[in-house]
Amino acid sequence: MAELSENDFIRFKDLIHKESGIFFDSMNRSILESRLKERMRQKEIQTAEEYYHNVISDKKELETLLDSVTTNLTKFFRNEKQFYAFRKNILPEVIERNRQTGKKTLKIWSAGCSTGEEPYSIACEILNLIDPVSWKISILSSDISLKSLMKAKAGYYPKERIEGVPEEYLKKFFIEEKEGYRIKDEVKNNIRFDYHNLKHDNGERDFDIIFCRNVIIYFDKQEQERIVNHFYKCLKNPGHLFLGHSESLFGMQTFFKPLKVEGTFIYSKKED
Repeated sequence: MAELSENDFIRFKDLIHKESGIFFDSMNRSILESRLKERMRQKEIQTAEEYYHNVISDKKELETLLDSVTTNLTKFFRNEKQFYAFRKNILPEVIERNRQTGKKTLKIWSAGCSTGEEPYSIACEILNLIDPVSWKISILSSDISLKSLMKAKAGYYPKERIEGVPEEYLKKFFIEEKEGYRIKDEVKNNIRFDYHNLKHDNGERDFDIIFCRNVIIYFDKQEQERIVNHFYKCLKNPGHLFLGHSESLFGMQTFFKPLKVEGTFIYSKKED
C-alpha cells in the first residue's frame, strides 16, 4: 500500500470518529496508517479506497478496524497510588456506607478494561475486604476490542504479565500453571465482560465507582466531556470516578469535584 493520501486519511479518521469517538489528527496519523496497512495486508486489498468501501459495507470489518486502532497497554494494579487510595480510603468508605443502608451490594464499572488486568485487580481488592457470599459484587468490564475481551474472559496471563501483583494476592486469587497464572473462578464470578462502545449508552446505572483510566485521552475534547458527563449520570450519589494519572477534567463543563486522596486525584459526585 502507498502512503495514505490526505483525502483517504480524512475519510478514515472521520469514519472512526463517527463510529467510536476515537480521534486521529496529524500527531497520531502514523498509528492509523500503520493499522490500516496491516489490516489491508491481511485482507489482500491493494488500495485505501477499496478497503474504505469494504469497511462501510461490512459491520464485522468495521468492528475489526475499530479493534485494531485501539491501544491495549495495561497491567495489574497500574498506578499504585490510585489503587492505594482505592484500597485504603474509597473502597472501605463505600462498603461501610452500603452496609449501613442495609444493601450489601457493590457495583463498579471498568470502562475500557482491555485484557482484564484492571477489573481483576479491582476484584482482588474487594475480595480481600469482604465476603462474596454475604455481598452481591458486580464488576462490569467493557471494551471496544473483542480480541482484548476474549483474553480478559480467559483470565490467563504469562508470568511476565503478573508483575505488580502482591505475593499475597498471587497465592490467594491465582492458580499457577506451567507458563503463567490463571485467575480463580471465585474472582471471575464477580465480573461481567461486555463489548461496548463508549459512543453509546449501555443503559447501566447506579454504579458506586467507575474506572476509566487512560481511555479518554484518545477522544477529542467534545467527546471527552460527553463521556465524563455520562459517567456522572451513571454513578450513585455519592460516587467516584477514577481517571488515568495524565487525564484531567480541568476546563470541562462537569459537576464532578476533584478530590485528593493519598497523593492522587480522583473525581467525586456528591449532590445535596
